[in-house]
Amino acid sequence: MLDFLKRKNKEEKKEKEKKGFFRELLNDILFALIAVTIIRGLFVEAFAIPTGSMENSMLIGDHLFVSKFHYGARTPQTPIQFPLAHQTFWGIKLFGKEVPSYSDIIQLPSYRLPGLRKPRRNEPVVFNYPPDYKKGFPTDMKTFYVKRCLAIPGDTFEVRNKQVYINGEAAENPPQMLTSFFVEVDRGVHERYMRELGITDYTDEYPQDTYATTALPQYTYKGKTGFYIHTTPDRAEKLAAYNFINSVEEVFHYEGEDRGIFPHSSLYNWSRDFFGPLVMPSKGMTIDLTPENIALYGEAIQHYEHNDDVVISGDEISIEGQKIDTYTFKQGYYFMIGDNRHNSEDSRSWGLVPYDHIVGKPLFIFWSVDRTNPNAGFFERLRFNRMLDLIK
Repeated sequence: MLDFLKRKNKEEKKEKEKKGFFRELLNDILFALIAVTIIRGLFVEAFAIPTGSMENSMLIGDHLFVSKFHYGARTPQTPIQFPLAHQTFWGIKLFGKEVPSYSDIIQLPSYRLPGLRKPRRNEPVVFNYPPDYKKGFPTDMKTFYVKRCLAIPGDTFEVRNKQVYINGEAAENPPQMLTSFFVEVDRGVHERYMRELGITDYTDEYPQDTYATTALPQYTYKGKTGFYIHTTPDRAEKLAAYNFINSVEEVFHYEGEDRGIFPHSSLYNWSRDFFGPLVMPSKGMTIDLTPENIALYGEAIQHYEHNDDVVISGDEISIEGQKIDTYTFKQGYYFMIGDNRHNSEDSRSWGLVPYDHIVGKPLFIFWSVDRTNPNAGFFERLRFNRMLDLIK
């Protein structure tokens, strides 16, 4: 009898120990998720660079830490979301559709906590992609973009012959800024030559693949046949020195020749190289609602200013059924551009970035993998020289 009771007590003790272990493991996991969520939401978050729009400042394959406390962290607008996932569950599909990682059943007002300062001119900024409202995303669930802030609220932004001007003065260009060149060739150029010169962004018969080989030139520019590259002038000059290159010519997009340029109105014929002047609205600034101003600022008034029942009909704007002739902005707006000036979807394409879309300031690169050479080994692809580099 005593042996039976002892054996039973031992079994109960083991059962309790098993339950205690799994319960503690679950508690540890929950604590880690909560801690990571707080750190990501209030202090620092990791981001990866998916496109070449910021080359050479940030390259595809760079992983960076982004500070939330510089500009002030935002309180969640969408509280029901899975930790460590943004928009969808990492590509998981159900019935052919990606599975959302959040629910917009509950939407809260978002507030910005005190920060060190606001974004400054000429510094890289991470923000939510404003036009994602067309996909139905709440602000904090919109896609993350990183570009260079060229104009802040109250500034007048303009591009003349590729040179950016802020308030009438030429802006400082980022180091190693990229632009477009057209390479005239009779045959394709092997990717080895491009890689040796550090030219990794170019187009060919597979335009959807930034790093495809240029086997058959199929593009024309000013009657010449070849392909486009996005690089620096000195690298373009070195490429032109090869005897199998007929010519290398810098590409310009003149007024009326460029498609998909903000504000997408027949009243303006701007291009990415000849743009503006455009005034950045500041909080409290009042404008007259002329046809020209409606073309420039109508989208912001309708979708970014948190107004209810905004209707734009031709040259008129009404809010909650009342036609308005002037408008006073509720927040400031910024103009963001990529350092890869001709291969960047930025404010020249879709317009203004509201202050409440600003996420944070990139600090430094903690990990970097070169994707330009898929045949290279793992360690060969690691960019050790970029790791721990500060973002400028």
